Amino acid sequence: MLDLTRGHEAKVLIRFALPMLLGNVFQQLYNTVDSVVVGHFVSKQALAAVGQAFPVMFISIALMMGFGIASNVLVAQFFGAKNYNQVKKIIDTTISVTLVFAVIMSVLGYFISPLILKIMQTPADVMPDATLYLRIIFAGSLPSFGYNAVSSIQRGLGDSRTPLYALMISTVVNVVLDLLFVIVFKWGIAGVAIATIIAQIVALLWIVAYLQHNKEKNFINFKGLSFDRAIFADILKIGLPSGVQQAMVGAGLMALTGVVNLFGTDTAAAFSAAGKLDGFAMMPAMSVGMAISTFSGQNFGAANLERIRRGLYFGIAITVGVIGTISVGLFFWGDYFVRWFTSEPEVIKIGFEYVRIVSLGYVLHAVMFIYGGVIRGAGSVMFPMISTLMAMWIVRIPLAFWLSKHWGTDGIWWSIVIGFFAGFLANMLYYYFGNWKKRLHLFVKD
Repeated sequence: MLDLTRGHEAKVLIRFALPMLLGNVFQQLYNTVDSVVVGHFVSKQALAAVGQAFPVMFISIALMMGFGIASNVLVAQFFGAKNYNQVKKIIDTTISVTLVFAVIMSVLGYFISPLILKIMQTPADVMPDATLYLRIIFAGSLPSFGYNAVSSIQRGLGDSRTPLYALMISTVVNVVLDLLFVIVFKWGIAGVAIATIIAQIVALLWIVAYLQHNKEKNFINFKGLSFDRAIFADILKIGLPSGVQQAMVGAGLMALTGVVNLFGTDTAAAFSAAGKLDGFAMMPAMSVGMAISTFSGQNFGAANLERIRRGLYFGIAITVGVIGTISVGLFFWGDYFVRWFTSEPEVIKIGFEYVRIVSLGYVLHAVMFIYGGVIRGAGSVMFPMISTLMAMWIVRIPLAFWLSKHWGTDGIWWSIVIGFFAGFLANMLYYYFGNWKKRLHLFVKD
C-alpha cells in the first residue's frame, strides 16, 4: 500500500498511476479484442453489434461504478487519517452491496436487452448479434462487479499493482479464448462474450486468492462480512451522484449511438472501431485522473491542500504532454489504426474521419479528468456529475442531432469535441471558484 501524503508529488503520482494505466490498457483490451476478432473473423455486423452493446453495458455497471468511486474516496480519506477500523467497515459494506446488486443486474439485463437495442434504433441486420452478446455479458455481472469493487478498494489503500496483476492474467485468458472460440470452434459473437465472462471470473478469483495469501496487503475478509447502515448512507451520498452521472453518460452514449445508427451499418461499425481508439487514447488521462482522485482523497484526509494543488498541476503537465502526442499521431495516421478492426474500405474511411475530428478535443477532455479527480477525491461529487451531464445532454446530444442534419456524420463528431470543451470549462471553473473543500473540517485536527 502506498501512502500518497508523502514524497515528491510528481513521483508518487507517476508511481501510482502507471499500474492503473497498464490496468486500463488491459481493461480496454477486453472489449477491443472482441471487436478486432469479430471484425476480421465474423462480419461488420458483428463489429457493429459489439459497439451497440458498449453503452448498454456501461449503464449496467454505472451505479456500481459510483459505489466503487465512493468506496475509493472513503477508504482513501480514512486510510490517510489512519482510521483503520473505519476502513474495514467501509470495505465490508461495499462488498455486501456489490454482491446483491450484481445478482439484480444479471436478471434484469437479460430481459431488457432487446428493448434497449430497439430504442437505440439498432440496424435490423445487427440486432440478433447485439442481443446475444449483451445477454451473455449480463450473465457475467457478478465477477465483473466483484473485480471492480475489490480494485476500487485496493486503489483507495494505495495499492494499484494487485488489480493490475489480476487484469493482466485475465486479459491473456480472454485473448486466447477469443481466438479459440471464434476461429477454432466457430461460435461467432457468442464466443467472444463467453471468453470475456470466463476471463472476468479468472480476474476475480486471482485477486481474492492473492489478497487472502498476502495478509499484510489485505483489509478484505469475506468471512463474517458486516453491513453498516451509516456507512452505506455515506456511500450513497458520495456514490449515487457519481453512479447517476455514469448512467446518464451511458444513456448519452446510447442516444449518440442512435443518431449514428441513422446513417447505416457501415457508420455504426466505424463508430464502434473508432470508439475503441478513443478509449485507448484517453487511458493516460483517465489513469492520472484516478490517481489524482486517490492522491487528493488521502491528502484531503491529511488536511494538506497545498500538496493537492501541486499534485493537480503536475497531473495536468503529465497529461497534456502525453495526450497531445497521441492526438497528433491519430490525426495524421488514424486510418492505420482503424484498419486493426476491419478491412471494409467504407468503414475505414468513416472511422478515419471520426478520429481526425475528435482527436482535436482530446487534450481538453484529458484536463477535465484531472480537475474532476481532485474534486471527487475531496468528496465533492455533485458538481462533476452536473458538469458531465451538462456537457453530454445540454451540449453534445442536441448538437449531434442538429449538426448531423447539416454536416452528416461530421456534425456528430464535432458535437463530441464541443462537449469536451464544455466539460473542461465547467470543471476548471469549479476547482478555482467552487466549494469543493466543504468537508475539510472533518479532518482538521484541533
